[in-house]
Amino acid sequence: MWEPGVLQVHAALSWPRPPGRRGTAGQTPPAPHASTTHHRLAPRAFARLPALAELSLTHNGLLNLSCNALQGLSAGTFLGLRNLSLLLLHNNRLHTLHPDTFAPLQNLLELELQFNDLGSFGDVAESFWMLPKMERLNLCNNNLTSLRSERSLPASLTELSLCNNSLSGLDGDGPRFLQNVKWLDLSYNNISDVSSFARVELRNLTNLKLVGNNIDVFQVVNVSDAWTHNLDYSGLRLNRYSQLVDLCRLLGKSMRPMRSLSLRSNNIRNVSHNAFSACPPLLLLDLSRNRLKSVGCVREMLNASTQGQLKALVVEHNLLNGLRSCSQGQVLTQLRFVSFRFNRILSVRGWAFRYAPNLDRLHLNINSVAYLDRRALWGLQALTELRLDNNLLTDIYEDTFRDLVNLRTLNLRNNHVSVLFPGVFTKLGNLSILGPGREQPPPADQHVLQGLQNLSNLYLDGTVIERISHVFFTPVQNTLQVLDLMGNRIHYISMKPDGPPPFMNLHKLYDLKLLAQQPYGLGIIPPRFFKGLTSLRDLYLSENKILSVAPDAFDDLGQLRRLNMADSSNGMGDLPPGIFKNLRNLVSLDLENAGLRTLTLKVFGNLTKLRNLQLGKNELQTANSSVMERLVGLRYLDLRKCPLTCTCDNVWLQEWLNNSQVHVVYMYNYSCHSGERSFVYSFDTNVCYEDVGLYLFACTFPALLLQMLLPFLYHRTYWQLKYRFYVLRAWLGDRWRRGKAESCRFDAFVSYNSCDERWVLEQLVPNLEAGGSPAFRLCLHHRDFQPGKYIIDNIVESIHNSRHTICVISRSYLRSEWCSMEIQLASYRLFDELKDVLVPVFLEEIPERELSAYYRMRKVMLKKTYVTWPPETQAQQLFWAKLRMALAAGTTEEEEDGGRTTHGSEKDSKPVLESVGKIAS
Repeated sequence: MWEPGVLQVHAALSWPRPPGRRGTAGQTPPAPHASTTHHRLAPRAFARLPALAELSLTHNGLLNLSCNALQGLSAGTFLGLRNLSLLLLHNNRLHTLHPDTFAPLQNLLELELQFNDLGSFGDVAESFWMLPKMERLNLCNNNLTSLRSERSLPASLTELSLCNNSLSGLDGDGPRFLQNVKWLDLSYNNISDVSSFARVELRNLTNLKLVGNNIDVFQVVNVSDAWTHNLDYSGLRLNRYSQLVDLCRLLGKSMRPMRSLSLRSNNIRNVSHNAFSACPPLLLLDLSRNRLKSVGCVREMLNASTQGQLKALVVEHNLLNGLRSCSQGQVLTQLRFVSFRFNRILSVRGWAFRYAPNLDRLHLNINSVAYLDRRALWGLQALTELRLDNNLLTDIYEDTFRDLVNLRTLNLRNNHVSVLFPGVFTKLGNLSILGPGREQPPPADQHVLQGLQNLSNLYLDGTVIERISHVFFTPVQNTLQVLDLMGNRIHYISMKPDGPPPFMNLHKLYDLKLLAQQPYGLGIIPPRFFKGLTSLRDLYLSENKILSVAPDAFDDLGQLRRLNMADSSNGMGDLPPGIFKNLRNLVSLDLENAGLRTLTLKVFGNLTKLRNLQLGKNELQTANSSVMERLVGLRYLDLRKCPLTCTCDNVWLQEWLNNSQVHVVYMYNYSCHSGERSFVYSFDTNVCYEDVGLYLFACTFPALLLQMLLPFLYHRTYWQLKYRFYVLRAWLGDRWRRGKAESCRFDAFVSYNSCDERWVLEQLVPNLEAGGSPAFRLCLHHRDFQPGKYIIDNIVESIHNSRHTICVISRSYLRSEWCSMEIQLASYRLFDELKDVLVPVFLEEIPERELSAYYRMRKVMLKKTYVTWPPETQAQQLFWAKLRMALAAGTTEEEEDGGRTTHGSEKDSKPVLESVGKIAS
């Protein structure tokens, strides 16, 4: 969990960062300096972290402080880290230190410099002598050959580790250069000069380690003022009986009480009777890492004084093959702790610990115990902790734990117990922690836990439980707080519950582990599976192949703070909406490799207190901005190995990564999964701010609208459009003719309908062309149109080659599209060219109401006077006279223009026609 003041970055500083990339403050962060031959930390590398208290930058390939290849530190490397208390520089290649490297670290408490190439203790002391608070310094595994230095060690330094160097003695400058050191480790050096200990004051030491040196410890004690009880006698080849006796005699001369005697790694093969009888009273005897095969009854190798004081006996990592029975006799009344871990013990006989009736803790774990006598633990009424895990036990009898009435912790895990006899835990009324091991208790038999009225922690991991019954937990339902069911065989294949919820009565349970069910995982989490767990705070479901989760599975977990569902991907995909709706107190959520494809508000919207969210190794291509905005408490986010895309959908994510206060793991290593080698935090977002959609709409909408309107227009306005087209052509043709001299071939163009053709041929043509003087030449369709031309071209040309246009109007004429076009073309000359060329002739009376539908004709009549064909014979002579007068109005004057003869003035045509109209009316 990320916390302010603590920076932990593991392999996160080696990101490929492009030059010139701006940070959140608008400044370019300094590029880390790297070289092909050595690595350094640049000056002021941490200048902007003044509140940092701990710096742990491990396992980085280039810039980390530990487990790297750093060969030097600049003078100003740690400027700004005034509050740093722990600095790890181990596992590098430092061979020298600048005198001012550590000067800014005025609050440094511990410095780790082990596993480097430092060769001069003087240079090291020069670099940290001014640190007023440093307490611990580790210089193990370097190349130090001497402790000479011009600078004294800080007065605050109490622990100094110099193991695994090449020191030959304590040759520091002055006898008091180690006067404040209380814990000194000189193990595994080449110290053979015993006299050097006489020149150094060591009286304040509380622990001195000399293991791995070619030195006589008895001479060291004789020449130095180091108190003998502070020496660690491990690894000094004290394996003979005479050496042990002499050592005890030497220790017996001490005026101070002896707290511990450590004889580890001395290759001791046996301990004879009274081997430690001459030793002063001991509190701790450690014989670990020797070659002991038997220790007897322990009391036999100690004297009466020692037996009365000994509190702890540690005989680990030896070759013990059994613990035999002890007869009645003197007991070690103060012995509280015995550990025989990491041996080869096959059997423990009855009354094996009779010598320690007040034993409090007994560790027999990590052995090969296959036989535990039912009386082996009898008499240990004071025992509170018993470790029997990692053995070969097969049977636990009913009275095995008969006398352990005060036992609080019992660990039987990783054994081969196949049967737990009824009542085996009945006497363990004070037991609070139980790990029964790989037995298979009947799931519905509550008698297995009978008598454990104070049990709080139950570890059933690694068993073969296939189903959980609420009845099984009945005896401990009011006390159980921690339940471990990891690595069992619990599996569900249906959403239909097969009984009451298994944990319905465990209202005090706060920690539940169900991870790694074998071999197929949980499969399905049924509805209300966790009902009743109203106090649960930690739930672990990782390493299960979950196919689906019921939407109400977590409804009762209102107090849940940590939920782990990592590595549960097995086709589950997205979580059902509302699954976390009641988890308002959730602080940590691990969904790594859970198969998630999207993040939705319906799933994550209520997690307002969430601080730690791990989403690595999922199928997320985009991150939902609404979800991140809702997670107001988020401080730690892991999106590693998600196929994030560098598209406009993730523009907000780029800005959020660069400006958010959330600690995003490996933020600068998130690469785009779109084919290009770019990174999510820096891909080009300019294209995302262009409103491409608007441009596309502006281009496509008119075309789409036109495509929709064309069929309608074609159906409703075909003739109107066609007519407009012809008018346009006529206008263009007329414009072309304006620049040329014109000669009218005809006096009048006759526009009529085929229904009125008889009247035209029998009345109009004879009377105007041959019936009087002057004679007029008329243009008729059938007679004067040029063959092979378009009809519209013939009409336009005839109108413009005629001085007038006679429109023979009848009801049939009004219904004709062609006639309507001809009158419109003639009207164009009337309205646009101010040429009075139109002569309307009505063959019949047409009422006003009928003409209202023909807006073109009505428009002409409002502008022009007209003549009507009378049915009476007497009036017909007047009709022809008026018509001749109208046609002759523009031909009274002769005008020669390019061989063209004009019979009248154009300006006279309108008055004459008007007079004719008056006569007709």
